[in-house]
Amino acid sequence: MSAVSAAVDREAQRLTELDSAIGDADHGSNLRRGFAAAVASLDEERPDTPGAVLALAGRRLISTVGGASGPLYGTLLRRAGKALGDAGTVDAARLREALRTGVDAVAQLGSAAPGDKTMLDALYPAVEALGESGEDFEAARGAAEEGASATVPMLARRGRASYLGERSIGHQDPGATSSALLFAALADTAGAVASGDDGEAA
Repeated sequence: MSAVSAAVDREAQRLTELDSAIGDADHGSNLRRGFAAAVASLDEERPDTPGAVLALAGRRLISTVGGASGPLYGTLLRRAGKALGDAGTVDAARLREALRTGVDAVAQLGSAAPGDKTMLDALYPAVEALGESGEDFEAARGAAEEGASATVPMLARRGRASYLGERSIGHQDPGATSSALLFAALADTAGAVASGDDGEAA
């Protein structure tokens, strides 16, 4: 969560610029505030299981972030956390399945599917790219980034951008872009842990 928050903070202006073209021009600032609040809550409450970490972060996003981003990202993390349950440790395969559960919940909440020009266009490819082992983090990073880029020629069918009709074509979806940041942070953190240098990002 610390790595995600740092990535969102770095890219907040870009996310807001993307959102200004097809949304409300607040995606970057909203997510920056939400993930900062989530990390602050994690530092204060110190949940002791992976599932509890994700659930708490999700609750903070829902309570802090306005618009659609808070409920969508909050649902992703809360449902993934619930899927992990009370286990003190989880392996990569179980994390992959939990993330898939969270992404499916986002699709249900937003009544959206891949191809609708939403965050799902990055999330679903990323989860699939993790592979059966759940350990292909770099592949997931690449799939999420490719998925976000692939939204440029799409016609938005859900969300604020859908109100623009054909004018939404030619713009990268900000939600898919921020979703790619999530998987980039996951890949960076997994790489740091593998090298024994997990630091504050774990």
